[in-house]
Amino acid sequence: MRFALASLLFLLPSLTLAAEEPKIRIVKSTKVNIAITGFSGGDLDTLKRDLANSGYFAITGADQAQFTASASESGGLHGTVTAQDGKVSLSKNYGGSGRAAVHRFADDITEALAGVRGIASTKIAFVGTRSGKKEIYTCDADGSNLVQLTHDGTISVSPGISPDGQSLVYTGYQSGYADVYRITLASGARTRVLKYPGTNSGAKFSPDGGKLAVTMSKDGNPEIYVTSSGGGAARRITRTPGVESSPTWSPDGGELIYSSDDSGSPQLYRVSAAGGTPTRLATGFGYNTAPCWSPDGKKVAFNTRGGGSFSVAILDLNGGTARTVGDGEGPAWGADSRHLVFASGSSLILLDTQTGTRTAIVGGAGKISEPTWSR
Repeated sequence: MRFALASLLFLLPSLTLAAEEPKIRIVKSTKVNIAITGFSGGDLDTLKRDLANSGYFAITGADQAQFTASASESGGLHGTVTAQDGKVSLSKNYGGSGRAAVHRFADDITEALAGVRGIASTKIAFVGTRSGKKEIYTCDADGSNLVQLTHDGTISVSPGISPDGQSLVYTGYQSGYADVYRITLASGARTRVLKYPGTNSGAKFSPDGGKLAVTMSKDGNPEIYVTSSGGGAARRITRTPGVESSPTWSPDGGELIYSSDDSGSPQLYRVSAAGGTPTRLATGFGYNTAPCWSPDGKKVAFNTRGGGSFSVAILDLNGGTARTVGDGEGPAWGADSRHLVFASGSSLILLDTQTGTRTAIVGGAGKISEPTWSR
């Protein structure tokens, strides 16, 4: 018997980066003063929020600005960023809806001026209980455009969004068992991709989108496996008497970090994605679950527990010590390796790990859990 274990369209005319204009490298809390012209209403609010959420910009008047972001609209958005001396740092056309185009413009501003990937045009998925059942929801990185993706009426958990934000895998119980389904977000088309005997849970896409790391119990014990993104060619990675769960990929797709209670309480382990001998990570905490590897490869965020409540912690993988950064569950890194989202009761929290700024971006979806973030 089986058992349960708990299209964005780019137009690519010229992206013009002035050769004489070096990228600004942001250090800690340093912010770039930027003015905004040519935007109004919701688009203005969206761009202001996107740039503020990035942590790299302060919105100012033109007299204080180092750069000015401006827009013109004719069959789409044309965004331009001009330095104080008049040099053009960014010029690009954007198609699609107003909000989506503004998000992409904000991300290009962040990359052009701060030298890091932006998070504004990314997608977040999570589990919410607003309907009375656990269902999968999606939203933009600022919490807008909230959509209930599944209406299964049973249990839908463990979402894993693809790096490009185009599709999502999750564990659903429509058949009465814990199987993994894949949904194309634009069309809503759904396919069952993993239905091995036993539990199939916690699937996460590899950075190139071609593979899944997942916990399965098809051989009798919950272990980590790697499959194709279509669910075939399952290769077993771990072999212990304990329970392995929550695999997360390294940025190059060559390694996994996961949680295992093989030694007693859950600890984090690192292993080659091809299999081999795992190495235990020294976190300094006695309870470690739900790891998420940062896109820059330098950190892993995870849950720790003390006194019956969960906290989010970050471990420096280059030999540093772990530190807690807030109360909550299920941390997921943004594309910039600076921001985390995590669940806290009925709120989805956006955390700037450099400044400690904590913003509730989603509410009203019931109890929230298990967020995942595209890159």
